[in-house]
Amino acid sequence: MEAYHIPILLTKAIDGLNVQEGGIYLDLTYGGGGYSNEILKRTKNINVIAFDVDSDALVNYNNDDRLTLFHANFRFFDHFLQYKGIKKVQGIIADLGVSSHQFDTATRGFSFRFDSMLDLRMNQHSPKTAADILNTYNETQLRDIFYHYGDLENASKIAHAIIENRNNNTLATTQQLVELLKPFTPISQVHKFLAKIFQALRIEVNNEVDALKEMLQKSVTWISKKGRISIVSYHSVEDTLVKNFFRSGNFNGSIQKDFKGNPVSVPYVTVTKKAIVPDVAEIKKNNRARSAKLRIAELV
Repeated sequence: MEAYHIPILLTKAIDGLNVQEGGIYLDLTYGGGGYSNEILKRTKNINVIAFDVDSDALVNYNNDDRLTLFHANFRFFDHFLQYKGIKKVQGIIADLGVSSHQFDTATRGFSFRFDSMLDLRMNQHSPKTAADILNTYNETQLRDIFYHYGDLENASKIAHAIIENRNNNTLATTQQLVELLKPFTPISQVHKFLAKIFQALRIEVNNEVDALKEMLQKSVTWISKKGRISIVSYHSVEDTLVKNFFRSGNFNGSIQKDFKGNPVSVPYVTVTKKAIVPDVAEIKKNNRARSAKLRIAELV
């Protein structure tokens, strides 16, 4: 399972859940099963309901009677809880990143290290691929994706180049995209630049921002009082959404007030003031952990 994915900030993320005897916990991004297994280790009388949108992850099910694994996007977790007759859960863990398996499987198109189809779908049954986006979105849409999800200052030039290329060619493979972007790729930061490009496309392909927002809003209804939620994110857009929601109950981060000017109560209280980040030893063991941020909150 660790070959499939090394869970990041594992101990701190599960410690943050304050796992209780007899509790029900959700692992919204099962992957290699690392977070679920760590929760199951904490006490015998416990249940974990896990989700993964990638069918490849289902082979990692560990055949524990206390674990239920669903092939589904975590934004729909409430449907499955209703199906099982569950009213409340005591904690939620989610890792918003890409698994090592997805990065290292050439045919999935998540990495520019391989020459493969421009796919980037977490759910391999979804209709929209990265190639579809690059070949059908207009220039403004492409610019916004690269600017907001990739933090690329030259997003307008990149979008224009892609549109110009479509006059003669269809982008189909990762290496065709890499070649097209060479004029914009800093020689000293090739890996960082391309990583931002692929990250931006992946977020759009999988509608990750909307899924995160929907999940956070639903969590308030399903977590029991004093229950905890741990979220590991890797991009400023995701981290800001999580931070703002934990702080204010909305995604712009502003504390709302009633007609008398009194602050409206918010559903969560943050457990730690600042995001928890991996230490040097963890980053040395797993370089993909370097951008991770863990935030933990408790339902009031």
